[in-house]
Amino acid sequence: MTDSIENNPDAIRDRLKAARAAQDPIETRRGGLLIRGRLYTWLATTRAEQEERGEPTYQNVAAFWSMPEEPQLQPLLYQWVEEEGISVSLPVVTGPDQPLEFRIWTPDTPMQTGAFGISEPQGPVAPTPDVVLVPTLGYTRKGDRIGYGKGYYDRTLAHLKKAGHSPYAMGVAWACGDLERMGVQHTPLNHDYPLNAILTDKGWALK
Repeated sequence: MTDSIENNPDAIRDRLKAARAAQDPIETRRGGLLIRGRLYTWLATTRAEQEERGEPTYQNVAAFWSMPEEPQLQPLLYQWVEEEGISVSLPVVTGPDQPLEFRIWTPDTPMQTGAFGISEPQGPVAPTPDVVLVPTLGYTRKGDRIGYGKGYYDRTLAHLKKAGHSPYAMGVAWACGDLERMGVQHTPLNHDYPLNAILTDKGWALK
């Protein structure tokens, strides 16, 4: 019998975290490098195609400050800001059940430990993001996501859409988080916000 995410979501998250923790550290470092390379190429290619079509280019990227067990994005954030002139912001938790607030990050921005022990920037409020990178614990190849259970990104993306903005939402995940390969039957809930793309260390799960 397959597990049901509705029946025991905490147990599914525990399985996903265990699979993540069981990865070979060398492969984890290599996987992070591959994710950064693919993400850099994707944004550069997308911006070039937009410019060629005479469209506004993606300029504002809402990223996240990776925790040790997540794909490490920090080197790419430095590169985007210092070499590419991309505006990078990071999420700030303003309160329970509230959308995230994105604040500008640069290598010189003071950081403080916020909710859940995650580093948050003390910079000014950022422009509305064109792209939102979403930390993703588990996923399906249809764009469904399992996060850490607090619903912040679902609320934030829904809030942006209600305000007339629909940024490109990209999940960043380890390939071991593929729910179908784990035998987990996942039915998204009404408040779950689907992702436009999912990038893993093994390539694109959705693009």
